[in-house]
Amino acid sequence: MPCTTILVGKKASYDGSTMIARNDDNPSGQFAEKDLIVVTPSMQPRKYKSKISHVEIDLEDNPLTYTCFPNVKPDGGIWPASGINSYNVGMSATETITTNPRVLGADPYVTYVKETLGQKEVMGGIGEEDLVVLVLPYIKTAREGVLRLGMLLEKYGTYEPNGIAFNDENEVWFLETIGGHHYIAKRVPDDRYVSMPNQLGIDEFDLLDAFGEKKNHLCSSDLKEFIKDNHLDINNNGKFNPRLVFGSHDDSDHIYNTPRSWAIERFLNPRTYKWDGCNADFTPESDDIPWSLVPERKITIEDVKWCLSNHFQGTPYDPYSKENTTLRNKYRSIGVNRTSLLALCQIRGYEEDKLKGIVWFSFASNVFNQLVPFYASSTNVPEYFRCKTTRVNTESFYWANRLLSALADSQFNKTAIFIERYQNKLMSKSHELIKKYDLLYKESKNIDVLNKAMDEISKVAKDLTDEVLDKVLYIVSSCMKNAYSRSDN
Repeated sequence: MPCTTILVGKKASYDGSTMIARNDDNPSGQFAEKDLIVVTPSMQPRKYKSKISHVEIDLEDNPLTYTCFPNVKPDGGIWPASGINSYNVGMSATETITTNPRVLGADPYVTYVKETLGQKEVMGGIGEEDLVVLVLPYIKTAREGVLRLGMLLEKYGTYEPNGIAFNDENEVWFLETIGGHHYIAKRVPDDRYVSMPNQLGIDEFDLLDAFGEKKNHLCSSDLKEFIKDNHLDINNNGKFNPRLVFGSHDDSDHIYNTPRSWAIERFLNPRTYKWDGCNADFTPESDDIPWSLVPERKITIEDVKWCLSNHFQGTPYDPYSKENTTLRNKYRSIGVNRTSLLALCQIRGYEEDKLKGIVWFSFASNVFNQLVPFYASSTNVPEYFRCKTTRVNTESFYWANRLLSALADSQFNKTAIFIERYQNKLMSKSHELIKKYDLLYKESKNIDVLNKAMDEISKVAKDLTDEVLDKVLYIVSSCMKNAYSRSDN
């Protein structure tokens, strides 16, 4: 899946929380409707079968409750995307990444082979469709998430390259798959953030730590031998750079991937490096844009949303630019039309366990939508936040945002002010309500308070979304090609 990920350590965030956020973008020509559900232990399967790879895996009898965002259409699998479990561990799966022919020649993907004449059926490995269901209900820390997923990768293999993020209140980890059965994982330093487009990104890895204390680095048990036996290490500067060893440097990366990291880091670290001009330290096509940086200021929810909505505004590459430039659409924007979901898992360092986890989410194109918060401990998913049908309507947040995006895009400059006001109003109200219900829960210790919070947040989201949809529809209707100014009277 073509996605973009941002990871934020607790000392890099505005409130000491950890954050993992990802745009769940669909392949070209596809739009997957997304639901929001709370999966209780009774709903979790005990024998899991993948739709894509047909692999069957027995699961434990003691799963945790967790939130997730499954596809509405079940024919292609669950695709739960992101969520937080009852131990306040977040998971985002996955960021589709890249690799190179040397890696795949040494450790091919585990792909499904259908039974044909003279050929027995061969089960495939695990992939994005499966990972949240197989991992999130069984882990109590972010590190445990890496170890469990690593075990599954070594046992079953994978049919695709993926990056998976985990967070708890103290740590953020990012795991990247290497070929069919191998992986590396790195803890994000507390004072740093990470920008990840669809490309293998980790640019520094301590093998001594990974095979020693395992403090900040984890990997497959045979990774050293795998690298040596297959002549994969092409570093010559004394440091092990996985991006060089396992990653890609294709021409398409310079159009599709690296410009997104450039846009994010240009925004969060505008003075750390020179990002523009002929003497720039990094350009949109640089292969060595850092995987992580210490931000110049603390990162907020709004910053993450802005980054994951970015369409190169303020540059010649903006598809909505008023300037007559040939550079429009040269690079793949972060905020694109085929985003189905943006999920931000925030784990706060609160004493009250029920208040720690918040999933901020939005649907459809991020240029035009806004995040809303969902208490991960709540058992109440309001109907407006559900999407139970593939039929277009205005009674679900998903479809309302899909309609809003398509309408506003056609008259971007005329609708932009109303979209901006909507986004600011909804985010302001969300912060206000989170503050209100945090205090009420601390006083009562009653989970019903958080369930009531979701009803009020849902109502605000619906009222404001209906309001802006009405305004945008009027503007777009007035600008139709068959408009004529003379009236009949």
